[in-house]
Amino acid sequence: MCCLCDSTSRGNRLTAQDTSAIDRGVRIGIDYRPGVRPGMVMLPRKGLDSVRTIVARDLDYSDRFEIITLPGGDSIRLATTAPSSSGSTTPRGSRRTPGTGGGSGGGAQAAMASLNYPLYQALGADFALDITAAGDTTVATLHDIAAAGVRRAVRTVLPPAGDPDFRQAVHRLADQLLQAALGTAGIGATRVLFVKDGKVYQIDQDGVDQKLVSSTNRQAMSPAWAADGHHFAYMEFQAGKGWLYYQDMATGKRTPVSTTGTALDFTPAFSPDGQTMAFSRATEEGTDLYTINIKSNCCLRRLTVGHFSDNLSPTFSPDGQRIAFVSTRPGLPQVYVMAADGTDQQLFAPFDYGVTGSSNAPEWSPDGQSVAFHRDVAGTLEVFVLDVRTRTVRQLTSVGRNEDPTWAPDSRHLAFVSDRSGYRQLWIIDLDTGRIRPLLQESGARLPAWSPRLSEAPSTTP
Repeated sequence: MCCLCDSTSRGNRLTAQDTSAIDRGVRIGIDYRPGVRPGMVMLPRKGLDSVRTIVARDLDYSDRFEIITLPGGDSIRLATTAPSSSGSTTPRGSRRTPGTGGGSGGGAQAAMASLNYPLYQALGADFALDITAAGDTTVATLHDIAAAGVRRAVRTVLPPAGDPDFRQAVHRLADQLLQAALGTAGIGATRVLFVKDGKVYQIDQDGVDQKLVSSTNRQAMSPAWAADGHHFAYMEFQAGKGWLYYQDMATGKRTPVSTTGTALDFTPAFSPDGQTMAFSRATEEGTDLYTINIKSNCCLRRLTVGHFSDNLSPTFSPDGQRIAFVSTRPGLPQVYVMAADGTDQQLFAPFDYGVTGSSNAPEWSPDGQSVAFHRDVAGTLEVFVLDVRTRTVRQLTSVGRNEDPTWAPDSRHLAFVSDRSGYRQLWIIDLDTGRIRPLLQESGARLPAWSPRLSEAPSTTP
């Protein structure tokens, strides 16, 4: 018998569980103590407004800083002393950092060297970010307030604001600054795929720049990212069959996956090394899991034999050694796990027979420690998280109908579908703080899939 999962216990709920209706940016379900996260202030400057706005939003949405908003007007002075034309000196309480003074920076460099550190420390800031232009170069200077010096100055030449690569270049800049401040990789340069009106779209993680990416008018479902971030797979309905396609993000070129289209093939999932695709195949005999070598487009292998049960929705562990999936062998769909070759199949997420509802849509976290999924609770769906080591589960959501969770590459943010606002839309929750925000406020979005961190697109020039 399976033990009662943690999620059904009223007294043992995830710290970040949401408990009430919320608006954009509200933190829920926690008692937050000011000062737990470092304070970040964006220094006011003229120009580069789009860059500054995107970077500030990415740092805010990382949920790793308390963003400090400065009062308007001239009530805050950036510098303690104005630089002298006869040779400026470093103000008391600050220090120069090699590469930040003199040269092409001009007045901006001088202001950087003479930042009023005591003032920003009094405001509760641990970091101050100054974004300026030096010719065609954008200079992002991260000040360490306690050390009274520059932590790092990042110089980059950004594409023009109208260039298709502009926003991702700025997102990558924000991730560099987060790495410089806290030594943590950011999620600014990521996107989310989702299905709407039978087509696959992508959207930046900050909810901007929505684009159609599926290249057909046929019904599309089940988008999944490849580990390289430059390809994705999805299922397409054709003549009652389900075809799997592998598509290049940059060119839109798509390749049908070998041996598919003879049955209903769906829910593709890539192995971490990008060599293998697992998927579900439904026939008159039931639904089972298969793998195929996606690089060679060959070598179909069957992993499960249902025997009157269905097995579907595979998801690889980050080391590629195991696959979590859904099986109906207990009677209702529940989350199981097996070795990547199909051996050692066993229950993964515990449940209580006759009490716990069906469980679906598992996804393994990038750090390997958790599996998110949704479960039927009293006639509605809620998002749960399974601890892989202890095999205990906890309920994450409680407002509205919530389903299809997908992990950000930092393993602390989840995107999911919820009708908590009155209609189905995409939301993002931070598991550490409980902050929740809408990703896409349009109705009808389904089946989100969060990308890995996106590097610059490879060149398509021969």
